[in-house]
Amino acid sequence: MWLPDHSPEEEPRMTVTENTGARTEEAATLIADARERVDALDDRIIGLVQERMAVSAVIQDARISSGGRRVNLSREMEILGRYREALGKPGTALAMTLLELSRGRV
Repeated sequence: MWLPDHSPEEEPRMTVTENTGARTEEAATLIADARERVDALDDRIIGLVQERMAVSAVIQDARISSGGRRVNLSREMEILGRYREALGKPGTALAMTLLELSRGRV
């Protein structure tokens, strides 16, 4: 049976460099700061996606209540093209995910 060579109270803490994978404190600090910024951006992106989903629901409700279809394929193709043009091939995958999220439940 394996036993640790220290007591739980002496549990080693990860250093900043271990947590970031950096080899210097300077790089670790830069990475930690940048990660905070990325986390803040992710929070904003999630909020924008949720807002997009809500707006899409309004559009779909209006289209369906007027006798139209839930999905407008020509509009979706425009969106796919815009994301592909701006972000390349991965942009298409991102747009597909956004469209899937925004279509709502069938």
